[in-house]
Formats: sequence, C-alpha cells, structure tokens
Amino acid sequence: MASKLNQIFNVGETVDQKSLDFLTRALDRNNMQGFDYLEFKQSLSSLKKMNMDDETAIKSAFATASTVGLTKDKLVQTARHYQQIIDKEKSQFDEALQNQVREKIAGKKSEVDRLKKQIEADQKKVKALEEEMKKAQTTIDNADADIKSAQDKINATKNNFETTYQSILGTIAEDIDKFNKYLQ
Repeated sequence: MASKLNQIFNVGETVDQKSLDFLTRALDRNNMQGFDYLEFKQSLSSLKKMNMDDETAIKSAFATASTVGLTKDKLVQTARHYQQIIDKEKSQFDEALQNQVREKIAGKKSEVDRLKKQIEADQKKVKALEEEMKKAQTTIDNADADIKSAQDKINATKNNFETTYQSILGTIAEDIDKFNKYLQ
C-alpha cells in the first residue's frame, strides 16, 4: 500500500522521493483498520484522475465511503491521527539530523579548533627554536673573533712570560758568570 500512498501524496516535483517513501511507509505501518482517511484519500485520488473538481470529488468519495460507515468526524479524526504519525516521524528525523550535525559538523569544528591551537603552540615552539638557533649562530659568528682574541691574549701572555723568563734566566746566567769571574 505504501507505493499507492506515494501516488496520493506526491504533490509535485518539489517533493523529495526518498522522504516521501519514508513518510508514506510510516503511514502504511500505522494504517488503522477499516475505511479511514487513507482509504478515502485513495478514492479521492482516483476521482481526481477523472478531472473532477475538488468539491465534487470529495462529495462523491464521501458518499461512497459513508456506505461502509465513514463519518465526517471519523474522517477528520483519522486524518489528525495520520498528522500525528507524520509529526512523530519529523521529530525522530530532527533528532537524527541533530545527531548528524553534532557528529559531522560540530565534531569537525571541534577538531579544527584543536588543530588551530596545536598549530599556534607549534608556531611558538618554532619561534623559540629559531631564537635559540639565532643565539647559537651569533655565538658561532663571534667565535672566530673570540678565538682570535683569546689566541692573541694567550700569545701575548706567552710572549710576556717568555721575555720575562729569558730576562730572569739571562740575569741569573750573568750573575753566575760574574760569580765565577770575581769569586775565585
């Protein structure tokens, strides 16, 4: 019966076929016993195919349906019952849709936020490493000058020591010569 329901509720090309199938299956699963709104709607659909205007088609279908016990109150009551079925399906659809939004959209947004924070933290680490590298390069760049300066100081100290050493050694040697010459 669900495929027949598709035909009576298919109101044009703007209707999504997948959604129509889903909702008419729900109506079919919850179809009440006896002649009610759904069967009336099918009768009405058949009459409309004969190019009847709404009023004539409704009165004609109702005249036939009243022979099997359908009243206006029962017709309206069962139509409202099916509205509730469709409303329930919409509520379930909305809930499923929200779950999809949370899973596929909110989850992705959360992941993007986490990744942005990670990138920011990594950029800070990179900046700190670049600063360390810059300091190391400055040390390297200044090392040649520092090494030359240290070498010059060491050489100067060595030369000063050597000169002083030679001077004292020379003085002692001269004293020894004098001692040997004057003290016999």
